[in-house]
Amino acid sequence: MRSRTSQGSPPVTIRRAVARDAKRLTRLVRGSSAYAGKYASAVAGYRVGPDYIEAHRAFVAVGADDDGGRVLGFYSLVLDPPELDLLFVADEVQGRGIGRLLVAHMRSEARAAGLDRLTVVSHLPAEDFYHRVGAVRTGTVYANPPAVPWDRPEFEFRISPE
Repeated sequence: MRSRTSQGSPPVTIRRAVARDAKRLTRLVRGSSAYAGKYASAVAGYRVGPDYIEAHRAFVAVGADDDGGRVLGFYSLVLDPPELDLLFVADEVQGRGIGRLLVAHMRSEARAAGLDRLTVVSHLPAEDFYHRVGAVRTGTVYANPPAVPWDRPEFEFRISPE
């Protein structure tokens, strides 16, 4: 899938993640400024390994043209139970519509898999993003120290048929 993001931005291609993407996806997660400061512990040792990529429907957004094919963002869709497990966009390209493009692709994949809804447990700084892309808040996932010492909002995406 090749799409344009915000006006004037180079095209972005979304493709299935492969094992050789694992290190780049791990760097994207660990380097996310959304997890700076008090949130750093949540991703400090996080690893997106080749085994994770093989076990889940993981997709990457790669830049074309002036982006040189670099990974701009990715998501991971889990089918059972239906969940958007990971969604990250590189800090330097946020605001260009890549997150919105990834969510649209995720909805299409979920629809093709026969899902009518799926959940996502949001990181607090991403809560507004999920509202803007059509997710509905359904509750709160309470803190689970020491792994996650803060409450997180839970959302649901409703997947409409074509």
